[in-house]
Amino acid sequence: MDAAFDSSSPVSTGTTIIGVTYNGGVVLGADSRTSTGMYVANRASDKITQLTDNVFICRSGSAADTQIISDYNMLQAGMIVGGWDKYEEGKIYGLPLGGTLIEQPFSVGGSGSTYLYGFFDKEWKEGMTQQEAEELVVKAVSLAITRDGAGGGVVRTVTINSEGASRKFYPCDSLPLWHEELEPQNSLLDILASAPQPMIG
Repeated sequence: MDAAFDSSSPVSTGTTIIGVTYNGGVVLGADSRTSTGMYVANRASDKITQLTDNVFICRSGSAADTQIISDYNMLQAGMIVGGWDKYEEGKIYGLPLGGTLIEQPFSVGGSGSTYLYGFFDKEWKEGMTQQEAEELVVKAVSLAITRDGAGGGVVRTVTINSEGASRKFYPCDSLPLWHEELEPQNSLLDILASAPQPMIG
């Protein structure tokens, strides 16, 4: 074990958490990497927690801060709460680090969220179907994973609607690929390598 590793270091999450409303419910999603300093402590943590039958919460910030609250003066956590009821249907509430509670049609949080604001401005739309919302959440979390060095792992989602809650798991090999991850085709290096070599005389 590396001498620089300190097991007493606070566990923090390089997290991407997302909540999206759609016509009939909500979808919450998160990546799964938890780190301690520069070390990955858990590659498959579950950052989505069930509060009631129809309300779930996504946690970002220090994993310890969002699971054990023993010192309110040190709380450093952002959260997204999503749920469904028969009166208001699907609702998303963002609770950023400052502690403000904001009802929103969608919310992003965690270190990966900085890569997603423009993406959501373009891709989110009112009245999405369940399938569109689920695909949007998985695509957004996978995009943040490729951009945010602290995020990673798998994608977990929960869809909440009149039929209840349905959890899904997306392993790494099922996530969309982004341009940096695709095999290069007709790159300059490939073209140069296949070009005839000059004769030296």
